[in-house]
Amino acid sequence: MALPAAFTRGPVPRFVTAVVLALPRGITRLRRSPPPEGPALVGLVLLAVLLVVGGEMLGKEYVPPASQVLPLLGGSLLLRRKAMRALLLVVAGCLAYALFDMKLLDVRPGALVVVLVTAAVSYEFSRSREETGLSGSSGDTFVVELRQRLQRQGELPRLPSGWRGEAVLSPAGGGPFAGDFVVSALRDEGRCLELALVDVSGKGIEAGTRALLLSGALGGLLGSVRSDGFLPSANRYLDRQEWDEGFATAVHLVVDLVDGSFSVESAGHPPVALFDAGSGRWSLLGAHGVALGLLPEASYEAVTGRLDRGDALILYTDGLVEVPGRDLEVGIDKLLGEAERLVPHGFTGGGQLLVSRVATAGTDDRGLVLLWRDT
Repeated sequence: MALPAAFTRGPVPRFVTAVVLALPRGITRLRRSPPPEGPALVGLVLLAVLLVVGGEMLGKEYVPPASQVLPLLGGSLLLRRKAMRALLLVVAGCLAYALFDMKLLDVRPGALVVVLVTAAVSYEFSRSREETGLSGSSGDTFVVELRQRLQRQGELPRLPSGWRGEAVLSPAGGGPFAGDFVVSALRDEGRCLELALVDVSGKGIEAGTRALLLSGALGGLLGSVRSDGFLPSANRYLDRQEWDEGFATAVHLVVDLVDGSFSVESAGHPPVALFDAGSGRWSLLGAHGVALGLLPEASYEAVTGRLDRGDALILYTDGLVEVPGRDLEVGIDKLLGEAERLVPHGFTGGGQLLVSRVATAGTDDRGLVLLWRDT
């Protein structure tokens, strides 16, 4: 590829000419990179070159050498390590040209330090994303899909007339992930509701990934095994995982939607709250059991009862009622007090109200299921 001699006169045209002559070979190599990384690298290289040209034409006051942090930041989000190394070489060449060929030796050292630190951080960020398999924009897509899947799994199935239910999951600190999740299903041709509220140890994205794995497994168990075998099967599954923090608490509820009879089993979970419309009082169901994943062959005993018209059940995780430095009973009493305030106005929308009023600190994941029978 030949260019007219006039086009190659002067420092900037010679630099641009060299880049133009090198682009075909570079593009051929970039075709081997998985899309959209190749086009992204080409765009970032052109940006770095244009910043140098702009600095020569407009002056360093308008386009300083420190502006090279822009392609570096873009590379940290879009490129894998191999392509990121190529971009670093281009940026280094652009800086060398700006500092020496353009006689900008009076550039402040602080500006160069900013570029060097940005280069190091950008490369490390690109490396970590690639090692986790989340490099490029696909990492953000994965995180969004993970969050959406957990949210969808927390939705209760459509209940028959006369029954209402709400599930609320609120991550610690308003983050995108929670270690609390709900799995639920209708069985026996819609005559029976079976659900489990589970609290996985930990918080944040680590707990969120474990919650996704466990929710998929428990969702498959729900409705596939006898109701009295659900928690033992879940316990054996979790025990086989051998996670560092390999335990979870859970409460398992089965409700006959025809006659209102129900059974509750607990695996290290806070007690379920029952509202009796006849007496107008709340009480706690004393189901007890070992948390999932601690003992290979744990057993769980069920507590039974009946939901008549106007009755309600509240299932919740300990993050909702834990108060730092105080007994769990203090938080449970607060929950029952707030639940009492719902009774005169009905339970519709009460799930979100309880979560917002009871756990005001929001330092732990919070999960709640409110199920009631219309009057």
